[in-house]
Amino acid sequence: MRRILALLLPLLLLLSACSGATSDPSSSDSASTPPANAEALASVKVEDHGAGKPPTVTFDKPLAIKAESIRVVTEGTGAEIKAGQAVTLRAIGLNAEDGTSEGNNFADPAGERMLFDDTFKSQNPVVYNTFVGAKIGSYVAYAYPGTPAVAGSSAAPSQPAKPTVLSVFFIESASDIVKPLTKPEGETLTPPAGLPTVKENDKGVPAITIGDAKAPTELIAQDLIKGKGADVKSGDTIVVNYAGATFSDGKVFDESYSKGQTFTTPIGVGKVIPGWDKGLVGKTVGSRVLLVIPKELAYASANASNGQPIGDLVFVVDILGVE
Repeated sequence: MRRILALLLPLLLLLSACSGATSDPSSSDSASTPPANAEALASVKVEDHGAGKPPTVTFDKPLAIKAESIRVVTEGTGAEIKAGQAVTLRAIGLNAEDGTSEGNNFADPAGERMLFDDTFKSQNPVVYNTFVGAKIGSYVAYAYPGTPAVAGSSAAPSQPAKPTVLSVFFIESASDIVKPLTKPEGETLTPPAGLPTVKENDKGVPAITIGDAKAPTELIAQDLIKGKGADVKSGDTIVVNYAGATFSDGKVFDESYSKGQTFTTPIGVGKVIPGWDKGLVGKTVGSRVLLVIPKELAYASANASNGQPIGDLVFVVDILGVE
């Protein structure tokens, strides 16, 4: 679920690919870390314009980048980033030849969260060593050489030239990672009559039965298990398992349980359907939540051709963690 900046800014794509399981902390030797080539970015200057507004970035044009280069342009006044933390970044991309904008996410409801763990350290020590130890509020410039066009052949299609992009990152915040639960934990509650019912199968996967429930006229967010963990706040990134069914026939259209992989998303900031944003903010980690969502808060643009479920929906969501 990488968004537009992952396509525009090479480092965000790199960060997304490298974030993952923790490896041996000794896997990266600082003695073998390539140089940061900070001098290539010496002309880069940043003028901050406050929250929600992209900064003004100036530099000598064209910016000659012959190797991966990174530099802290302005140092923030917040806490230092620690190894293993998840860092929220804002970013702007600029064509290094002429300074034209390639996009930014400063006005988005939430920034991009990236995990600076040992796997990332082993795969890109230059970037890791720059961000870990940098302070919240810092601006970091990064560039990687563009690539020339490649002519096509019978064995491979042609590839267009890729310009060098100067990426400037603002370190917005950082937080420690708490290992998520493997299943909901808390007090089991008896929901009121008239709602769809949920029953686990022998593998612990919840099954949804619509039964005699009436179609929703407003959002219902009913705790089935009330967790005792942290409150979910707008802007948090939550880790969940879920199953979703169409209210009209009870057929499951999507679920994460059988995939063996949880779903992670920012919540309360428009990255998921409104029924999730409104129904899950304020819930607690460890909870299992039944969401009965009227179509107005579901997939507004759903139709038979785009594959999205049509009409009122029912979800079971297990909130396993908050980042």
